[in-house]
Amino acid sequence: MTLMNVQAHWEKIYGEKSADAVSWYRAHLEISLQVIERVASGYSASIIDVGGGESTLVDDLLTRGYRNITVLDVSQTAIEVTKRRLGPASEQISWLVGDIVETELMPNAYDIWHDRAVFHFLTQEDDRMAYVRQVANAVKPGGHVLVGTFGPEGPTKCSGLDVVRYDAESLHKEFGVSFRLLDSFKELHRTPFGTTQQFLYCLCRVE
Repeated sequence: MTLMNVQAHWEKIYGEKSADAVSWYRAHLEISLQVIERVASGYSASIIDVGGGESTLVDDLLTRGYRNITVLDVSQTAIEVTKRRLGPASEQISWLVGDIVETELMPNAYDIWHDRAVFHFLTQEDDRMAYVRQVANAVKPGGHVLVGTFGPEGPTKCSGLDVVRYDAESLHKEFGVSFRLLDSFKELHRTPFGTTQQFLYCLCRVE
């Protein structure tokens, strides 16, 4: 899909469905929060949530005291929903609208890169390579990268799009030797519709 088609697709999804009416919705991203608190050097740690959209991760990070947060999403609609939800607190957040494989990010800007359910939509090798280059450029040496995708038993499609499923070895292989795999874990996510989806998370450190 071209950038324009990707944006149009997600604007349609977020324009038609409420935040809690999409399969990946979770009231609180407990695993992500636990890992971020584990690896963050302090509340001033610079965190980017890639594909943050309407996720409540930013709410929970603010509540915990983190104050250097960036949220990136391809959908302006999703960003606006989250801004309204946060109210005046939204002014504390840096907001970026764009496709992660093309958005220009500052080098060595982030201590923690978080992505739950973006990378698995990158079915083209060129897009995955562009994503990894973005991570390598934007995350500080010694910084941490937490990526969550559908696991080996997860869905093969989501929101009408094909996805790539991963185990820990295959996901880490996409990133390469510049990223040291520290941990991996699976999650059985219960969707708002009562079904389950297997997620796979990998935590890496940039060497």
